Amino acid sequence: MKKLKCAVIGTGYLGKFHAEKYASLPDCELTAVVDINETAARNVAEKHGARALTEYQSLLGQVDAVSIVVPTTLHHRVAKDFLESGAHVLVEKPITVTVDEADDLIAIAERNKVILQVGHLERFNPAVLGLGQAEEKPLFIESHRLSPFNPRANDVSVVLDLMIHDIDIILALVDSEVERIDASGTSVLTADIDIANARLVFKSGCVANVTASRISMKMERKMRMFRPSSYISVDFQNRVLTKHKTGPKEMFPGIPEILTEESVFENGDALLEEIKHFVNCIRSGSNPLVPGEAGRRALATALEISKALNK
Repeated sequence: MKKLKCAVIGTGYLGKFHAEKYASLPDCELTAVVDINETAARNVAEKHGARALTEYQSLLGQVDAVSIVVPTTLHHRVAKDFLESGAHVLVEKPITVTVDEADDLIAIAERNKVILQVGHLERFNPAVLGLGQAEEKPLFIESHRLSPFNPRANDVSVVLDLMIHDIDIILALVDSEVERIDASGTSVLTADIDIANARLVFKSGCVANVTASRISMKMERKMRMFRPSSYISVDFQNRVLTKHKTGPKEMFPGIPEILTEESVFENGDALLEEIKHFVNCIRSGSNPLVPGEAGRRALATALEISKALNK
């Protein structure tokens, strides 16, 4: 099987891990890494036997697939150039700055018949994958994504930095249009929103209460959901999926028993699984788990929450 020629654009904190994953896959050839910081690009390139570049334009038409791990403000421009050149693109979240930019990338990918996948990494958390496809839709969802302050990712608000992970998962689970959004939040350590809560009311009747903070004293990434005959808890951090559901027997006369099933998943490599999935979609021509449309939907909802916060 011919190896896919791959490149990584942006070798910051996350970009260097993208490069590492491509280099580890036997059916991929990491041909180049790109960063405006020549030293950063060279350090990553030398580690994996790739070329180091400070500009990506020379790669257009020369690679099969790229990961775009640059600041969000550059996502549209860089992704557009590669999609137009016929390359498959995995772009980190959020997909773009605006919905119009996202629509443009989706249209270009469709026109050129190439894969556009968005890096909502939490979708590849084994606890999330363990949810599977449920016949019953959620009635109520509550999520908490709390993190200590990290100066690395403060070019966007906590909504686009952290909350968007849960927004993406919730939108996929509920599969209904958002009818109303109420939100509150504040800046504490940065010039943007550092802690926020949003209440999403869906046309299906489901309600989601979503909290995100990047100024907490502890790390917590949990989601709880109620369905007509079950209660499910997802601990993203510890990869634990707990399901409580009614059983065939009775706990009390006329009251069904409650059965509990807990699954603890091994510490996998979500980024590796995400990139392997991207490569497999390229090989098979199948649709990615998180296509451009899902990234656009998460972005649009996150922007609506941001608008509600700034009223």
